[in-house]
Amino acid sequence: MRFLELKVPPPVVALFMAGLSWLTSAALPSLGFVLPHRSALALGSVVAGVGVALLGVASFRRARTTVNPLKPENSSALVRSGIYRYTRNPMYLGLLLVLFGWASFLANPLAFVFLAAFILYLNRFQIEPEERVLASKFGQEFTAYRTSVRRWL
Repeated sequence: MRFLELKVPPPVVALFMAGLSWLTSAALPSLGFVLPHRSALALGSVVAGVGVALLGVASFRRARTTVNPLKPENSSALVRSGIYRYTRNPMYLGLLLVLFGWASFLANPLAFVFLAAFILYLNRFQIEPEERVLASKFGQEFTAYRTSVRRWL
């Protein structure tokens, strides 16, 4: 399945999962549940997700390296500062938080299933290939970083 590696931009994957969440929630509304303060939870999660993702982009811009997730070989620097001290993938974590907000707003358990699908897809077809490239490009520096900072949180 290597043909899927680094082919679909993560925001497109997130939009696809959001669409599937909505479709399945609409198809089975009887599974919906009451989620207290769901609008506040959803909005807070979306705002946090956008903020985390923007912090990741800002760190890449400061380091003058590519933000294109489909071309990790174009990376000119290994970013370890800012939010990258806490997560190796803040842009993907941000997308996940936005999806969590959407699933919370939908208040349907099927919507939450697509959070796991998003994580599994990104781990296999985006993050693992990226990390292979970064390991070959930055060697021991990336290996040390990978052992000291978690992939998601």
